[in-house]
Amino acid sequence: MKRINMLSKADMVKGQGVLSAHDEQVELAREVMENRALILENAAGPSDITHYHSINPEFYLSTFRRRRQGALVGYVHFLPETVENSIHLPRFAKHIFYKYMISFYKRMDYLVTVNPVFIDKLEAYGIPAEKVTYIPNMVSEKNFYPLKKEEKKKIREKYGLRPEAFVIFCAGQLQKRKGVFDFLDVAEKMPECEFVWAGGFSFGKISEGYEEIKARMEHLPKNVRFLGLVDRKEMNQIYNMADVMFLPSYEELFPMTILEAMNCGLPILVRDLDIYQPILFDYVRKGRDQAEFVKILKRLKEDPQFYEKSADLAFKGHYFYSREHVGNMWKNFYERVFQEEQEKKRAENTETVPDRSGILWKDKKQQYI
Repeated sequence: MKRINMLSKADMVKGQGVLSAHDEQVELAREVMENRALILENAAGPSDITHYHSINPEFYLSTFRRRRQGALVGYVHFLPETVENSIHLPRFAKHIFYKYMISFYKRMDYLVTVNPVFIDKLEAYGIPAEKVTYIPNMVSEKNFYPLKKEEKKKIREKYGLRPEAFVIFCAGQLQKRKGVFDFLDVAEKMPECEFVWAGGFSFGKISEGYEEIKARMEHLPKNVRFLGLVDRKEMNQIYNMADVMFLPSYEELFPMTILEAMNCGLPILVRDLDIYQPILFDYVRKGRDQAEFVKILKRLKEDPQFYEKSADLAFKGHYFYSREHVGNMWKNFYERVFQEEQEKKRAENTETVPDRSGILWKDKKQQYI
């Protein structure tokens, strides 16, 4: 049986989407490749495919053991421009890290990105487009799903929220690019609603905007609460106690939080970003600034028909990014890699045998002269 080794140390940083994406992808791979390939995690032995979910230095060194690693597949969760506003590093450190990141991707035989926009961006870094495959993220219905009203009521009681409150929710790391300040400003403009944020400083003090956000959190509006880092096993309850998912990020790739909210049937409001166009279509509501955010949120609160339509659109997105659909994409990708690698080995092992027929005949003829 073929062996696919998943390498990741995403669990070193709690609360980041890369870890959630890894967990979902590994579980999905085990399902779709059952009886075809053995899915391993951080195994030491040889494999037919080594799938890199993170870019740790020890993983980079492993790419030089080609015979043991098999085909090298890299999962592109970020690029220099997406990291720029996530962590605060000295300029020289950023320069080295960004060069290392691209060098890591160039070591791969195949790359997978969760957003098709990144294919052109990777090509701009000198990576051939034909080396890159687009496969979106997905979230299992086993982990995220709608709960009944009575269960939602109990969850609200658990977190001290009024049963009748209109709850606007966001999940994500505390970074400036996530739109934390917009979230707080909108909350001040809508005191009749409850605003809840799940997530913390996953990168500690080097999180971009750490000092500013900490200072702002000391003077929060009364209708805002931060839950800090929440275990993913509890997140389905958190989504279900909310009425709306509001993600005012300035930069994203393909947030797992959006897929999780879709699974729970929540209306979703995001900032109108170009990067969302090829992946979110009309499944979400979009606003360009705080004024539009407030307008859309108020309409979701006050217009039942608009709310229901928005929830239906989000749930349709859940079907589009279903386990079956994305699972088939991964299955086809792995099968293609197996086939192409087999063809490469066959070509390498096929030696061109020189035509010695004339020489042999000449040698044999000499025996009879």
